[in-house]
Amino acid sequence: MTRFRPCIDLHEGKVKQIVGGTLSDDSASLRTNFVSSKSPASFAKRYRADKLRGGHVIKLGPGNEAAAREALAAWPGGLQVGGGITVETAKDWLEAGAAHVIVTSWLFDADGRFREDRLRRLERQVGADRLVLDLSCRRTERGWSVAMNRWQTLTNLDVTHHTLNLLAEHCAEFLIHAADVEGLCAGIDTPLVELLGGWHGRPMTYAGGVATMDDILAVESASGGALDVTVGSALDIFGGSGLEYAKLVDWNRRRPA
Repeated sequence: MTRFRPCIDLHEGKVKQIVGGTLSDDSASLRTNFVSSKSPASFAKRYRADKLRGGHVIKLGPGNEAAAREALAAWPGGLQVGGGITVETAKDWLEAGAAHVIVTSWLFDADGRFREDRLRRLERQVGADRLVLDLSCRRTERGWSVAMNRWQTLTNLDVTHHTLNLLAEHCAEFLIHAADVEGLCAGIDTPLVELLGGWHGRPMTYAGGVATMDDILAVESASGGALDVTVGSALDIFGGSGLEYAKLVDWNRRRPA
């Protein structure tokens, strides 16, 4: 049964919504949809009041450490955290209040080759039950390939049922942004949702392109209810007009337990 999960995306210490494919070291190419005047903690407190578990705090580049800790402190054990997490820092973030740590780039070398030894080290450090693997991806000639370094570097790891089977024993959940449509509010990547929905080994959250309630329902339909969904730029609390946060909270409450 598909449920809405909230997010807090942080860039330069502020809550922002960014077109995912434009995030790089070149600030001139960055496309920002929304910058909030509210603190990260205010969003975390709102999610806590509305009992929206399983949301994620994502640090998009440097300068977000204090903001992420502020959000986690506002709801200890209620939010996951990702962005630059390594085996050296993972336990610190759990101690700071994260329910889980979300990891992508550290699992690959500088050339984008998957390092299973790093995954196993991380699993030993925090436990599979506290680990979320971010397999955010871009379309390639092979289908979809995991992208690291703020979605700018393609890796040698493809998003397939075989990959999910190999990784599932080492984690509690998967988070998958469709980076090519992230932040565009132009509709979901339906073939990717169908692929992910055909696999049922772990809880999984999809993000990317959701603009209206019809898109939420499309994720549920195309995945057979196997995927949860998060919404960014289209949400009214992030300056959007396609979806109302209060209605999504109510939608969650009416979902069967």
